[in-house]
Amino acid sequence: MSGTRARGDAVEQAARSHLLDAGLEAVAANANYRLGELDLVMLDRERDGTRLLVFVEVRFRRSDSHGGGAGSVDWRKQGRIIRAARLFLARHPQFAQTPCRFDVVDASGDPESPRLEWIRDAFRVDG
Repeated sequence: MSGTRARGDAVEQAARSHLLDAGLEAVAANANYRLGELDLVMLDRERDGTRLLVFVEVRFRRSDSHGGGAGSVDWRKQGRIIRAARLFLARHPQFAQTPCRFDVVDASGDPESPRLEWIRDAFRVDG
């Protein structure tokens, strides 16, 4: 496994653990489609008990000198994530009526123990 892939795996695992600790439930990880990839797919609950399917993009930057990881989720990347989310929903019809949210986990520093910033509702399909 390449150093870049190993670093990515470590950061995604840290993000997953962070979200599980916050009460989200794991659904899928690294769901790859021709049109894009979903790093994490999780379930969250609103205060009223409503379940939300959460598509999480995990972005790592060793430093913020060129902008944080969240800033790299531009409209092109958002489009790929949205297309992958649509394919995920098509292949998992049990979630077809579940409201969705798009989050970003911005990770920085040491990939083995990154600083994590969880940005809920980082972007929307409707712009």
